Amino acid sequence: MTKFNLNGKNVESTQPPDTPLLWVIRDELNMKGTKFGCGMALCGACTVHLNGEPTRSCVLPISSIEGQRITTIEGLSPNGDHPLQKAWVLEQVPQCGYCQSGQLMTAASLLAKNKKPTRTQIVEHMAGNICRCGTYNQIIAGIERAAKEA
Repeated sequence: MTKFNLNGKNVESTQPPDTPLLWVIRDELNMKGTKFGCGMALCGACTVHLNGEPTRSCVLPISSIEGQRITTIEGLSPNGDHPLQKAWVLEQVPQCGYCQSGQLMTAASLLAKNKKPTRTQIVEHMAGNICRCGTYNQIIAGIERAAKEA
């Protein structure tokens, strides 16, 4: 059994130790916001925060998170009023929306460390997240708006 903190609550998983965190979150704990994209930590759709750091949950075995703090998109803001979530709506960022939880979690980690990032810093930080629809300009605009309004 693996015990960890998920979005501020202590939880436990009975899955085998090599089970990726993504499947524990989605299938055992029934939180569907974190998405499966590639299964190889290349696209960013499965990004969650591990002790505040963006981490790809599709390749993270639960045995490595014992006692750790995990935040998913559901835990970013209980009311959906995180500055990034509001900016995403105002900038009309998502098209299909599939990658958006990973995009938001990666962006949130940037703004937690750098309240006023430059466009170059945003692009560099977000480079590992892939958007199938190509809404990169809207994603950048959303992060810039959130940084101004936060």
